[in-house]
Amino acid sequence: MKEKFDVTGMTCSACSAHVEKSVKQLCGIENVNVNLLQNSMTVEYDDAAVQTEDIIQAVQKGGYGASVHGQTASAEPTRNVAAEEMQHMKTRLIASFCFLIPLFYISMGHMMGAPLPSFLLGNENVLVFALTQLLLTIPVLIINKKYFVVGFQSLWHRSPNMDTLIAVGSGASVIYSLFAIYAMAYHMGHGDIEAAHHYGMELYFESAAMILTLITVGKYMETRSKGKTSEAISKLMDLAPKKANVIRNGVETEIPVEQVQKGDIVVVRPGQSIPVDGTIIEGFSAIDESAITGESIPVEKQVGDTVIGATVNKSGYFQMEATKVGNDTTLSQIIALVEEAGASKAPIAKLADKVSGVFVPVVMGIALLAMLAWLIIGKAPFSFALSIGIAVLVISCPCALGLATPTAIMVGTGKGAEYGILVKSAESLEIAHQVNAVVLDKTGTLTEGKPVVTDVVLAKGILRNRLLKQAAAVEALSEHPLAVAVVQYAKEKEIVYEKAENLQATAGQGVTADVEGKRIFAGNLKMMQENQIAVGDLEETAMQLANQGKTPLFFAEDDKLLGLLALADTLKPTSKQAVDAFHRMGIDVVMLTGDNRRTAQAIADELNIQVIAEVLPQDKEQEVRRLQESGKKVAMIGDGINDAPALMRADVGVAIGAGTDVAMESADIVLMKSDLQDAVTAIELSHATIRNIKENLFWAFFYNACGIPLAAGVFFNVLGWKLNPMFAAAAMSFSSAFVVGNALRLKLFRPKLVQYETKNITQTTTQQEIPKEETKMKKVLKIEGMMCNHCTGRVEKALNDMDGVQAVVSLDDKSATVTLSKELSDETLVQAVTDAGYEVVDIETK
Repeated sequence: MKEKFDVTGMTCSACSAHVEKSVKQLCGIENVNVNLLQNSMTVEYDDAAVQTEDIIQAVQKGGYGASVHGQTASAEPTRNVAAEEMQHMKTRLIASFCFLIPLFYISMGHMMGAPLPSFLLGNENVLVFALTQLLLTIPVLIINKKYFVVGFQSLWHRSPNMDTLIAVGSGASVIYSLFAIYAMAYHMGHGDIEAAHHYGMELYFESAAMILTLITVGKYMETRSKGKTSEAISKLMDLAPKKANVIRNGVETEIPVEQVQKGDIVVVRPGQSIPVDGTIIEGFSAIDESAITGESIPVEKQVGDTVIGATVNKSGYFQMEATKVGNDTTLSQIIALVEEAGASKAPIAKLADKVSGVFVPVVMGIALLAMLAWLIIGKAPFSFALSIGIAVLVISCPCALGLATPTAIMVGTGKGAEYGILVKSAESLEIAHQVNAVVLDKTGTLTEGKPVVTDVVLAKGILRNRLLKQAAAVEALSEHPLAVAVVQYAKEKEIVYEKAENLQATAGQGVTADVEGKRIFAGNLKMMQENQIAVGDLEETAMQLANQGKTPLFFAEDDKLLGLLALADTLKPTSKQAVDAFHRMGIDVVMLTGDNRRTAQAIADELNIQVIAEVLPQDKEQEVRRLQESGKKVAMIGDGINDAPALMRADVGVAIGAGTDVAMESADIVLMKSDLQDAVTAIELSHATIRNIKENLFWAFFYNACGIPLAAGVFFNVLGWKLNPMFAAAAMSFSSAFVVGNALRLKLFRPKLVQYETKNITQTTTQQEIPKEETKMKKVLKIEGMMCNHCTGRVEKALNDMDGVQAVVSLDDKSATVTLSKELSDETLVQAVTDAGYEVVDIETK
């Protein structure tokens, strides 16, 4: 069983490491992931051996709070925890500065020549000087008491964390300063003013207050930055509509979207967001799905089509039946995936976790040793040794180690979501940057997944529209994918066709039907031969098209050949660019397909990739395994249905075009659009994220490796370098802020190898807009009946008299070359020539 918990009280990676360790000690725990950024914990466990109460109790025994995620969501309104924390931190910060500024002025101002009130000057007023500092320090201690409460509580539970370092460091400063006040009072009481003055210079109140305030500055910056890392999730949540109009008992009612039930009839008007996933049962519209899929062009939807919650109805009114509500909607699943990916840990984070677990105890040991070394070996004054110990405690930064990985993962997965790339785990995001072989399914991944008409070849004397008219009439009676493609092509060309009758199918050949009293044949070469229909040169043309992986269909009217249409499952517009991008990244590309070798090879040749054809779905997994055994890190990209075994076997499984099925268990990365370029972007994003993590980890280790020896006074005897505890606190704050700030640079990520044209993603810009050229089309009309120059003159005049037409007629070629500056149908041109007394037998489009 898998459960998510909210954890309170964690402030650094040492805290998260201790929480993880506490829960892992329970029997029946399979896996624990603690996320410091989200203050959450995901636990996989055997519910027969351990219960949620046991897990919560284990966390509480470790000194932290825990509850099942979302348990109190219905009892109280949704709270923006990050915003509340930031506001609280801001209040603490302002209040701390209100007392720190006068404290710093009083304690350090006279050293800079700043004037002080007379009652604070002179040896006789040294006790007043000290007590004033104490009174200004106490409010700062109270305002920032959380460091002491959490720090000493963690120390009591033998799990010291960053707060422990701060509490011990600043607490030691205050305690020593209180000792100095008592020493001053003692010596003044005994008339030793010089000794009292000496202890007056040994006060560290301003150091304690400065440490607490500067750490709060760092925490405030860190909180703000952490809030920005999860902006992607917030933006996704903001997409969800709050209200829905449903029809119940015949009455339309507005209700909160949480109350919509499966099967409800939902009304959606133009401009409204669709509240839940469903199916249109009445009306039609154009839906803007850019927020979910990244597609900028609205998608036409009609009765029977699926619509996705949080997309926008741009035009028509429609009613839909709710099919997925609550946490089952596409948007909810996307949010869950992004959150889960952000909460997961990449393998690269394990080193930082191991270090964080022992970091604080080691630092406390180093601070104590450094202090003793200076007292015993260095013969230094106690105040000097104390400042060394405090500086070591304060400068050490487990936060930077703890934040190095999760901040980059959170920003990286959020950035992926902006591009319609859903990464299920940090591990898959890390492995993706190591991929050096990509295996692609053909149908639906590289190609459109459905046949389209690619070539129209006319028999002599036949016009294109005549062929398409008869072809569409026959094929309209069939539901075969090739037939559907033919009809669709005819509709795109605005062909009006008659209704066919008496459809007959001949196995292995094609179909025949009657159209306007004529028998129309539609099929392969064998059908033409069986019915003694001469195909002439078109037989060779058909063979050439077949060698290109296309399917030629012949059409004849009675015993006269009309021509042929070639159909193929064509490449997606971006497939070539995506494959080229993979090649530029040094990644081998292999296509696996169940199609025949000739068709597959034609596509492979066009893309310049390897191909393995005639592979059964169950054999794809074996091919992926074979590549892995040869030493390759393999990414499998497929539709996630018949490719599921291969997706599971691959190092990284990428499901493409899963706009309404984002919870596919077989894939590690889900691409919302059917665009292979997104797979390239996913690998680029992986490279950028891992590079960012390595930069963060380097800084965290480098900072501590340099900072701790400097604070311990290692360089003091040689170079005279000694770090003041106040500067140590400032350096610690900067370190955490630097790591989070560096992770936020990922928000600037833009793919370098691919370009997007959608409005939600990056757009290619130019320095100036280039005016579009006027679109012109050339057509050549083959004309019979022209015998002299008078004939050509009449045809030329008939054509040039038409708006948007420039015609040049050739008597020798028996043709008219027509240049169109506006859209005109072939029928219009044919009619103009017919009215002039001549016959058009063919039209070619140049």
